[in-house]
Amino acid sequence: MVILSAENISVYYGNYKAVDNVSVSLAKGDYLCVVGANGSGKSTLIKTLLGLIQPKSGTVKHNDCAVGYLSQQNTVQRDFPASVREIVLSGCLRTKGYKPFYSKSERQAADFQLERLGIAHLAHSAYRNLSGGQQQRVLLARSLCAGSDVLVLDEPVAGLDPEVTDELYLLIRTLNRDEKTAILMVSHDVRRAVANASHILHINKQVLFYGSAADYQKTQLYHKMTAMEICCR
Repeated sequence: MVILSAENISVYYGNYKAVDNVSVSLAKGDYLCVVGANGSGKSTLIKTLLGLIQPKSGTVKHNDCAVGYLSQQNTVQRDFPASVREIVLSGCLRTKGYKPFYSKSERQAADFQLERLGIAHLAHSAYRNLSGGQQQRVLLARSLCAGSDVLVLDEPVAGLDPEVTDELYLLIRTLNRDEKTAILMVSHDVRRAVANASHILHINKQVLFYGSAADYQKTQLYHKMTAMEICCR
């Protein structure tokens, strides 16, 4: 069943076309990675699918799915003065309406996600004092409190060391395979994207490839991107 889709969407910033006539869909249990060069429109596409940016043309549809979103962190967010549990609980805010306090079920949901992601022992720690990998686990737990049908991740491993990156990819893959959580991820790491995802969308404003990860691995696009990654190391 398709739970999130876009049809022929184009997005402009003023006169600049950032996304050009892109169509994509996500079904329950899919793991879709969006890849492409810097400035190719990956993050713009994600924000449009989330409804944070309105397309100039085309349509976006959500089929009654709960979406969790993990955006790229900035310096201010990394230094946020709150406890780990407070950060995770804040994922419930989107469903609270005007209620001033968290319900018992919301607190239980936050505690479940903390335990699920192996960070329950950090619940009362200051978020700003955690390592980069621990912070990403906290933000992932927060995203799961917001919605566990679809996780939308924008460069979730940016700035992390290789060992922590591998751990986070394993965690995301486990959520996808065991919980059937659909994953929509922007990634600059094409090799890891192909190794983990079921489908690849390669864009440069327009769609250059959209299909299975196995088929993408056979394309010149894949070989060109991985060769560039090796050169840039």
